Amino acid sequence: MRIDRLLCELNIGSRTEAKRLLKSGQILVNGVRITKPEERVDENTAVILFKGKEYRYRRFVYFMMNKPAGFISATRDDSCKTVLDLFAQQYALLYGNGLFGIPAGEIFPAGRLDKDSTGLLLLTNDGALAHALLSPKKHIPKTYYVETDLSLSGEKLLRLENGVDIGEERPTQKARIERITGQSCTITITEGKFHQVKRMFQAVELKVTYLKRLSIGSLRLDPGLAEGGIRELTKEEVSQLCQKLY
Repeated sequence: MRIDRLLCELNIGSRTEAKRLLKSGQILVNGVRITKPEERVDENTAVILFKGKEYRYRRFVYFMMNKPAGFISATRDDSCKTVLDLFAQQYALLYGNGLFGIPAGEIFPAGRLDKDSTGLLLLTNDGALAHALLSPKKHIPKTYYVETDLSLSGEKLLRLENGVDIGEERPTQKARIERITGQSCTITITEGKFHQVKRMFQAVELKVTYLKRLSIGSLRLDPGLAEGGIRELTKEEVSQLCQKLY
């Protein structure tokens, strides 16, 4: 890729600004000063140094967020704080304004969590992966930790496992449930209907008082990630996730 185009991709400046920065000797690539805008570099390995800050190009980025309550899973909203507002804040704390050079508008949540729900949320700019992850045909398992207002009887758990009527055309598909205490459990579902977990428990006369997503497919919430925190997925996590989707 031409170095002036790469600088644009990294949001360091427009093509005109990039040429000016190069000609004035302000750009180092892998420790070498480059002044010619037409010079080509390997965007996958290039480390750009500008004003003391390092930039690396990524075509796609993948971040795990431990979503707290109070944020909606949307790219923008006029009345509520979104997970992207939180992402931008955490990203700036961790990396400053640079590193990947991905504009905030290109990042989006792959899937949703209710405003009052917490836990694992994937944020990316990879539309193909997000589409595959959310496709009903893929039956990607998602596991949640659930607390309820009343006791989880064996009869109610069995009904949930076998599928319940939540007002859709068909009952929910079979789920896997592991009881933790009398009023808490984990549930694994392979669908993604609107408010599905809450509606499933409502169908057996239980109210969900706390809901936290623990995993999506092979991706598990990092137990060391503080609520509200973000971190980039490892290469192994991305590879394992893709293997299950494609």
